[in-house]
Amino acid sequence: MSAVLISGGTGLIGTKLTTHLIENNYEVIILSRNKNKSSPNPKITYSFWDVKNQLIDVDVLKKADYIINLAGAGVMDKKWTEEYKKVIIESRTKSGELLIKALKENTHHVKSFISASAIGWYGADADPLLHKDGFTEMDPPDKNFLGESCVLWENRVDPVAEMGIRLVKLRTGIVLSNDGGAFKEFKFPLRFGVAVILGSGKQILSWIHIDDICRMYIEAIENKELNGVYNAVAPWPVSNKKLILETAEKFRNKFYIPIHVPTFILKLFLGKRSVEILKSATVSDKKIKSMGFTFLYPTIESAVEELVISSK
Repeated sequence: MSAVLISGGTGLIGTKLTTHLIENNYEVIILSRNKNKSSPNPKITYSFWDVKNQLIDVDVLKKADYIINLAGAGVMDKKWTEEYKKVIIESRTKSGELLIKALKENTHHVKSFISASAIGWYGADADPLLHKDGFTEMDPPDKNFLGESCVLWENRVDPVAEMGIRLVKLRTGIVLSNDGGAFKEFKFPLRFGVAVILGSGKQILSWIHIDDICRMYIEAIENKELNGVYNAVAPWPVSNKKLILETAEKFRNKFYIPIHVPTFILKLFLGKRSVEILKSATVSDKKIKSMGFTFLYPTIESAVEELVISSK
C-alpha cells in the first residue's frame, strides 16, 4: 500500500481528498501541529510539524511515497491587512520551504510531489466575450496581490524538480462543496429564500466540483505523464448570476427572490478582497483534459445537482 503525506490535510480539499485516497487503497499521513492527534482509521495517521519554527518529524519521509502540499491560510477568511497578507504568503511559502529542506537533508523514496496553487495567478479577462477560450498555463502572472502570491507559492516548490522528483502544480479554481468554501457562502442566503447575486453577476467564475479536484490529485499521483502546471477547473466556466440562480433552482425550486448586491457595498464590506469577488476570470481546462483526465461534473448543472443530492 502506497503512502501519501499531506500538508493542509484538515482543510476543505484535504479532508475530502483523504477519503478519496483511502477509498483508492492509499495510506494517508497528515501533517499536523497537534502532537497528540490520532485517527480511529488505521489507514490514517498524523505526524507533527511546525511551519513557523521549521520543524518536522523527518521519520515520516521514510514512509511517504508521494507528497501532496495543500497548506495555506484561507485567502478570503479575513480582511487583507498587511499583517494578514503576510500570513497568506508565508503559510504557503514557509510550508513549501520546510518540505523541500526535509527532502534535501534526509533519506526518502518520494516519487512525486503534487502542490496546490490557484487561478489567482491570472488577472481579469480583458473582455469576457473576447476571452472565451480562457487563460492557459502559459499566461504570465497578474501583478496584483494574489498573482504575486501564487508566483511565490509555486517558486518555493520548484527545487523539487531539481532533485529529480516529479513535480505537478494544480492551479485550482473555486471549489464547489457543501462543506465549506465559496459555495457554502453562496447557499447560506437561500435558507431565507434569497438568491444573492454579486455586483452585476456577469463576472465569469472558473470552478471545480470537490470530487473532481480530489480525483485530479489522485490522477497526478497515478499518471506519471503529468508534469508541471495544470489548471484545475471544470470545462464550462459560468457567470456569478448563472451559478447563483442554478443553485437557487436546485435547492429552492421556484421559491426564492434574486437580489443583486451593489458593487459599492461589496467594496465597503470586503475591502480589497472584493476585487476577487467581482473579477471575471475565464480559465482553460484543455491541458489537463489533453492528458486524459475526465470530469465527473463538467457542467454547473451536473455539479449543483450532485451537491443537492449529497446534502440531503
